[in-house]
Amino acid sequence: MVNLLVVDDEHPIRESIDMFMSEKGHRVYTASTVEESVTVFKKLSPEVVILDIRLPDGSGLDALSRMHAFYPLSKIIMITAFQDMETTIEAMKRGAYDYIHKPLDADELEKTVADAIVSFYEDAKPAAKGPDKDTYHESEIVGKSRVMKDVYKMIGMLCQNRATALITGETGTGKELVARRIHLSSAYSQKPFVTFDCSAVVDTLLESELFGHEKGAFTGAVDARPGKIELAGEGTLFLDELGELPLNLQGKLLGFLERKQYMRVGGKIPLKSRCRIIAATNKDLAEMVREKRFRTDLYYRLRVVTVALPPLRQRLSDIRALVAHFVQKSTHQLGIQQMTLQDGCIERLKRHPWTGNVRELENIIVSASIQSRGSVILLDVIENLLSQHPVSLEDVSDSQSLSQVENQHIFNTLESVKWNKTRAAQILKISLPTLRKKIQKYHLTPPD
Repeated sequence: MVNLLVVDDEHPIRESIDMFMSEKGHRVYTASTVEESVTVFKKLSPEVVILDIRLPDGSGLDALSRMHAFYPLSKIIMITAFQDMETTIEAMKRGAYDYIHKPLDADELEKTVADAIVSFYEDAKPAAKGPDKDTYHESEIVGKSRVMKDVYKMIGMLCQNRATALITGETGTGKELVARRIHLSSAYSQKPFVTFDCSAVVDTLLESELFGHEKGAFTGAVDARPGKIELAGEGTLFLDELGELPLNLQGKLLGFLERKQYMRVGGKIPLKSRCRIIAATNKDLAEMVREKRFRTDLYYRLRVVTVALPPLRQRLSDIRALVAHFVQKSTHQLGIQQMTLQDGCIERLKRHPWTGNVRELENIIVSASIQSRGSVILLDVIENLLSQHPVSLEDVSDSQSLSQVENQHIFNTLESVKWNKTRAAQILKISLPTLRKKIQKYHLTPPD
């Protein structure tokens, strides 16, 4: 039960809402003008206000501003018979909780008031001390699970040298972030970090983009132009989506890795480079080698040092920390107020399959932060956003490579028997040594 103020100049509407909300157990107060409503509001500080836009002595928007300035916690629901885009935008900008149109639908009004009450009480709770937004670091990798600790060890080893490295993992697991962290932790962190997406450039321009070209090398080459290798200088060149690189360029990339020399398209003089190559892929390169879509020699040259990033569903214990990080990121980059989550949100997030991994989680949290009308992200908001991604793990498998399906099937089986390898091998109908090899191949570990 809450104090609810209804402001409308039409007596039948005030009376109808009064009766309807009183039956729900709320204490209802009414007013018919801007000045009367503000006076009552300051006396009661109601939890929820239902406020008409057009009033005899002025605009409900002015009443909204005055109420919000006096008691920001109150949830003010604007109502109007006029569907005006500008007024709707202005109302939300001034801090309205919601905006609904006449004629009022009883179910919609009841749900909106109920949501507003939940939001009020969540906002009214003493705020837990959160991390200072000034401590946010864009390049921070978040997670304390066992699988992530192994990733940190690899980063620690790789930042001490300039060895070529391969980062593997499903889409959205943070491969570029890991590459940047390796670069930023190295002795050449002040040198350039250049990204080249092998899937974002048409085949005919890939060689020119990567190695550069001389003037007149092809139609349209009116000037000489350096490629990504040259631009990276003594820093790092991050080759994303390496599996999309055509076979002919794979050979030239291998030649560069072996000799640290290359030639621009149309060039005659070999150029040298000390840039480090870090490549990434979400594809199974071993399978591509078998299908003769990826060069064997390049594959073995790259896989010497491999960082395998786990999917989010194998590090669910990290979700709480990841959410806190993305809330901070929203505050830092978008100017959104520091948010907290309603009880139950983290548990709900852990039950989602996360086909898009960490990137999908970030998108959910940023959207929830923007859509939340108080300082607390409500469970209903999370539920609504997750319902737009109703993908099961079986659906995920349909879009994954054969090895990814095998990876997930083995992991699920191990989870179902609490990592009893003997029992898992029996269920999978493979020998125990084979299971151990598979576990090692896919870097599978029990989630914390």
